[in-house]
Amino acid sequence: MSRKKVGVLISGRGSNMSALIEASKAPDYPAEIVGVLSNKAAAPGLLTAQEHGIATASLAQSKFFSREMFEDMITQILEGWEVDYVCLAGFMRILGEDFVLRWQGRMINIHPSLLPLYKGLDTHARVLAAGDAEHGCTVHFVTPGLDEGPAILQARVPVIPGDTPETLTARVLVEEHKIYPQALAMLARGEVSL
Repeated sequence: MSRKKVGVLISGRGSNMSALIEASKAPDYPAEIVGVLSNKAAAPGLLTAQEHGIATASLAQSKFFSREMFEDMITQILEGWEVDYVCLAGFMRILGEDFVLRWQGRMINIHPSLLPLYKGLDTHARVLAAGDAEHGCTVHFVTPGLDEGPAILQARVPVIPGDTPETLTARVLVEEHKIYPQALAMLARGEVSL
């Protein structure tokens, strides 16, 4: 079985990146993480990737004249790693349309809500403020609209009386770490497409 090559974009500790790396250790997993790129040089996830022998890179958008130049350099790095797919794992930048279209159908994201509900940030607090009975996470294809791409997988968690954004975050994260590797495997096997 030839495994698909995957690049992961992170901004922080990369817990979902770690879940993907762990899943890819299984001999029958259809993808391998070949590179991790962060927009923050101090992102702890870069060290985690290096400890697993994975290539890393960091690029600060502030060092580029434009977002387009920054994203062109990301593409050059990803192409240097010969990636088939790109996974966003807590990459805290909104990507431009040209970049998204360049990778469309080959780039996926994990979002902490049951999309199309609660696009954007602070989803856990927003769910609690709305009094929702359940919350969850979604792996979806990345399209030019923020958190608008078609869903691949979702997981649901109940909202429990007394929940805080922190307790809800922790429970949702457990599910994120399960469904992101599943969704990437489905993509790599050709079971889903955009």
